[in-house]
This record gives sequence, C-alpha cells and structure tokens, in this order.
Amino acid sequence: MSAFTPASEVILRHSDEFLSRNVLFAGDLQDTLPAQLETASARVHTQQYHHWQALSRTLGEQAQFSLVATAEMVAGCDTLVYYWPKNKPEAAFQLQNLLSLMPVGTDIFVIGENRSGVRSAEGMLEAWANLEKIDSARRCGLYHGRLDVQPTFDDKAFRHGYMLGDTQICTLPGVFSRDGLDPGSSLLLSTFKPHTKGKVLDVGCGAGVLAAMLASHSPKVRLWLCDVNAAALTAARGTLDVNEIEGEVFASNVYSDVTGRYDIIISNPPFHDGLETDLAAAQALIRGAVNHLNNGGELRIVANAFLPYPKLLDEVFGSHEVLAQTGRFKVYRAIKGRDARK
Repeated sequence: MSAFTPASEVILRHSDEFLSRNVLFAGDLQDTLPAQLETASARVHTQQYHHWQALSRTLGEQAQFSLVATAEMVAGCDTLVYYWPKNKPEAAFQLQNLLSLMPVGTDIFVIGENRSGVRSAEGMLEAWANLEKIDSARRCGLYHGRLDVQPTFDDKAFRHGYMLGDTQICTLPGVFSRDGLDPGSSLLLSTFKPHTKGKVLDVGCGAGVLAAMLASHSPKVRLWLCDVNAAALTAARGTLDVNEIEGEVFASNVYSDVTGRYDIIISNPPFHDGLETDLAAAQALIRGAVNHLNNGGELRIVANAFLPYPKLLDEVFGSHEVLAQTGRFKVYRAIKGRDARK
C-alpha cells in the first residue's frame, strides 16, 4: 500500500515539474509528501495540528500550523501546491489568504479527489487565475494556472455566528457545527443536569458549543477545550470570550498535549479524516481517557449508533451505559473506577 494519498500520487506523476521550484504546500495535507518531494525548497502551511506534527519532524520551522499564513511564511515561494479539502468555504478561506500573500506570476497547482468538489476550483479562482485541468488519475483532478491578480483577504469577512438560546456561538469555515447545533451534540447536551461541577475537558471542541452550553447552566464547571483544527480553536476562543466564559483553549491531537486529570471528558468525536472514514481519533479518545480522568471521573461521548464503540468502552473501563439514544445517535458514559483496566 502506498504511503501517499491518491492526491499526492498524482503530484508525484509530475515530480520533474517541481525540481527547481520554491514550493509552498497547503490545504488538506494528509501525508508527508512535502518532506519527500525533491524541490529547490519546500514550506508547509496547515490548519491541522496532527498534520503539522507529522511534517514538522522533518521540515522543522519550514512547517507552520496556524489559522492564516503570513507574508514571512510564504516569502520566496514561487509555486503553490494546494490540496483541496472536502469543505468549499474552507478552500475559499485558505486560497484567498494564501494568494493574497503570493506575487503575481506564482504558479498554482490545485489537487483533490473528484468527490471532494475540486472541479469548483476553476470557478472559485477565476477572478485571480485561469486554471486548467492538466491531469486526471487516481480519481483525482490536478489543475494548473498562474496568479494574475492578487486577491484581498480579511479573515473577519469569513467569521460568522448564531445564537443558541442566550449563548452566542462563533464559527469559521471548516469548523464542525458551523451552521447550527448538530443533532448528536444536542443529544449529548440533553444528558447533562444543571449545576454540573468539576474540571471538564472537551476533546475535539469545534466551535466550543458543548463547553459553552454546559457552562450556561453549570457556571461552576472549569473548562479546557482542545482540537486539531486551527479554525476550531479560534472559533472556540471567540465563543468563550463573547459569552464571558472562562476556559483554556489549546491545540492537541486527542491527548497529545493534554496534561493533568479531569472529572469529565466530553466529546462528539469525528470519524472521518478528510473524506476517509477514520476511527483512530475516537479509539484513542476512549483508550487514553482513563489516564486523564480522576478516580470516579467519567467519559461521556456521543456517536453514530452504528460505530463499534461499546466493546472498546468495556475493554477499557470494564463497563459502560447508554444515557440517551435516537435512531442515529447514542450517548455513552463510562466511569473510571474499580472496573477500569488502568
């Protein structure tokens, strides 16, 4: 099996094209091609902390994790290789940011799986560059063009929000629950009683919906929120700030940067990485929970009912219970105690 995604395999078909180029890689990078492709120089900008962790081991400071790229980061780059994400507004945010910093004449390569909607790249960039499809393989499309006009970029134009009762939620493109409270999170929140207390860790916090709504009826909780997505972290900080809720927001790949122990760990864990089904994060969430819970502390998560988490919860905690369920979702609770395996 190839160590590269289909998108990267298509880029490799054109490897000679990049030998003398100073390349900026960005977008939905899911492998280490930027560290292995032969170029004059290579830099990476990513909004995904776990992708940055993998790439920074080789590229060091040439790999950057942040919400937006900076002029310093792209200085000297003459080529952009952009991996199209599954979310079109996310692509618009990232491309507008990147191209606003790169000089006219920059070569642009956009690569993505056809099912991701990469075909819309031509229309999205038409005001700034004329893209043409130059390859089609591995169910991916590769587009090329040159930057004719620099766009202007203001990240504030992409920031939105909505109200949940008296609580204001801040959102950005690419953030889960961007347009409203999803049914799974709603079901999870319904299982909490008012006046919950203790230290709460929200893993995969998204826009901070779970933590903010929990704090709205349980003001004595102490909150820590983490996510891998820079846009989610920015949105979550905004949600806490606008509602005057205290809490710490930080980047972490599940528990990679989590310290200390908590009374409650909550999550609506993802089961996709990009377009692919990937249960690794949720499995790591469950397996590692006992190492970050106080004795008597609980893990409470919501998941699609068909996902195979009950067996794993029993393996790790000794038992679990279902607090609520619908035709699509179940809320699981497991308590660290005598039955915990660690």
